[in-house]
Amino acid sequence: MLDNVVLATIFFIGAEVMFFTGLIFSFWILRLAAPVWPPPLQPRLPLGVTGVNTLVLLASSVVMVAAGRALNAGDRGLAVRRLATAAGLGGLFLLVQGYEWVRLIRFGLTVSSGAYGATFYTLIGTHAVHVFGALVWLAVTLLLAARGRFADGGTAPFRACALFWHFVVALWPILYLSVYLL
Repeated sequence: MLDNVVLATIFFIGAEVMFFTGLIFSFWILRLAAPVWPPPLQPRLPLGVTGVNTLVLLASSVVMVAAGRALNAGDRGLAVRRLATAAGLGGLFLLVQGYEWVRLIRFGLTVSSGAYGATFYTLIGTHAVHVFGALVWLAVTLLLAARGRFADGGTAPFRACALFWHFVVALWPILYLSVYLL
C-alpha cells in the first residue's frame, strides 16, 4: 500500500513530467524551425564540464539509493552520511551550473539573446529551480533522519523525497542530451 505522501509525490511528478515535456517540445520546435542552431556568434555550451557535472548528479542518485538501504537496515548514522553526501553532490551540481551561467552570460549568452538563449535559460533554469527545491526537501529529510524520525520503519517521507530526487536526476540527462549534445 502506498502512503499518502508517496502517492502525492507520484502525482506531482506526473504533473512535472507533463510540464517538462511541454518545455522540451517547445525547445525542439524552435530548434528545428531555425535554419542554424546554435545561431552564429553565440557562445558554445561547455560540453566537458557539464558532462562531468552530469556524472556528479547521477552519482547523487546512487548515493540516495544507498541511503535508503542504510535506513532500511536500521543504520541511521550511515543513512545520514549518505543523505549528506547526496545533498553535497546536488549542491556541487548547482554550483557548477551557476559558474557555467556566469561564464555564458559574460560571453554574451543571455535570455534576450533570442530563442537560443531564452530556451537554454528556461529549460536549464527551470531544472535548476527543481534541483534547488529537491535539495531543500533533502535537507529536511536529512534532519529528520538525524533526529531518528525514520527509526520506527515509517520511511514514507524519505521515500517521497527520494522519488522526487530521482526524478530531477533522471530528467537532467534528457536535458543535457537535447540542449548540449544534439
